[in-house]
Amino acid sequence: MTNIMKLMKQAASMQKNMEKMKEDLASQTVQFSSGGGMVTAVAKGDMSIESIKINPEVINSEDPEMLEDLVLAAVDGALKASKDLAAREMSKLTAGMGLPGMDLPM
Repeated sequence: MTNIMKLMKQAASMQKNMEKMKEDLASQTVQFSSGGGMVTAVAKGDMSIESIKINPEVINSEDPEMLEDLVLAAVDGALKASKDLAAREMSKLTAGMGLPGMDLPM
């Protein structure tokens, strides 16, 4: 019975730590640029987009597809970087617990 109580305490502690980690992730940012820095997307660690910066030189009314591609690439890269950040933080939290493949609940 003491093993169950110990396990329940560990689970409660981990849940508390995960909530704190999610709060911390929401305050961290990562960025990704495309087109040689012409478009930059900034994402938070909670996988939300914080901002997108577009260099006016890349805006061409005759080729909107190029700008669309650059924005898409920047946002995709920023979201991947955000996911990697969350995975690194999660691995710190679960280190030594024998929980392979545990992902952040988003």
